[in-house]
Amino acid sequence: GVLAQLAVLEGRARRDAVERERRERREERLALLECRARELRLRRERLRQQEPRVGDAGTPSDPAHPAPRAILEWRIRSLRALLQVFHLTGISGKLSKRSVCFTFSTAYENSRLDSFHLELLLRPQVRIQRHSIPAFIPLEPLSREFLLTDLRRFLALLSQHLNGYVGRRFQAEQLQERFSHRLQGAPQRNSLCNLLTFSYSVTGNSRSFPLRARLLYRDPLRSLPTEATVSCSPDAPAALAATAAEHSELFRRLALHKAFQT
Repeated sequence: GVLAQLAVLEGRARRDAVERERRERREERLALLECRARELRLRRERLRQQEPRVGDAGTPSDPAHPAPRAILEWRIRSLRALLQVFHLTGISGKLSKRSVCFTFSTAYENSRLDSFHLELLLRPQVRIQRHSIPAFIPLEPLSREFLLTDLRRFLALLSQHLNGYVGRRFQAEQLQERFSHRLQGAPQRNSLCNLLTFSYSVTGNSRSFPLRARLLYRDPLRSLPTEATVSCSPDAPAALAATAAEHSELFRRLALHKAFQT
């Protein structure tokens, strides 16, 4: 059907993006090697003429390292390649001579949610200039580990953290908006939305019985809980305990609002 065709097209686009990324990495590596080869050729010619080559700071240039301008040009080419690769994943950017501004567009299922922004300065070293990333997203640890060594991984992990957060928040909001008549009080959650507790009622034998749910999301990249516990009062009927266990399994497998629909 249509969904199957969309899945095929999405898979094909993902494979094309991966192949394009590999090709661009090879081109980036080739460009860097060409810069180094140019440096070595210039150094050889100067040595033949017995004229010592002097770098920008007045010290001999190291042939193992390309000139600062060559490094900057290579870095800009690399960032352009990144923007093309990440376009399919909700990350877009605008590149200038001094900086690059990334926009992270988040979504959950078919709902487009928030956008977050991050500006990186390119020189003298890549660093974060300004951003709108929430304080509870581990931006600093991610930047310390990956920003200078693996920019692709840094952007991908940051995007996954943001999508995981907005996905969890979206489910909690849908629960409160669509099923408030089933809830006993407002759901309790923390800022990262990785811990959610709420009470709700089920009906049986012409009576309503309260249940309490506790959802814990240990993996910040996921929008489904790693632990889901539904409990009932000690004096509840035995059948209610079995219902609570079934609900625990539903909350682990399905989005929160879809579990309530089920």
